Amino acid sequence: MITANNIQEKLKERPFVPFRVIMSSGQFYDIKHPDLVLVGKRHLFVGTASEDNPTMFDRSSLLPMLHVAALEALPAEASPSGNGQH
Repeated sequence: MITANNIQEKLKERPFVPFRVIMSSGQFYDIKHPDLVLVGKRHLFVGTASEDNPTMFDRSSLLPMLHVAALEALPAEASPSGNGQH
């Protein structure tokens, strides 16, 4: 089971290593910058980076921690519009 602490640890890694959050539904969210994620006890707030500024979000998603199924290394060729798409 993935916990909020697991995600916080990944966000605090230096240097930051981009990763993917995979939901129980199969949807995934690419985390490319630690400033675009807010971790709560029951939810994870994920911002999708804007095209012109990777530290500012255009869209956002509120993910229930209960449905976070896995964290994995982000593939080198990840699509910039991969958030929520599968």
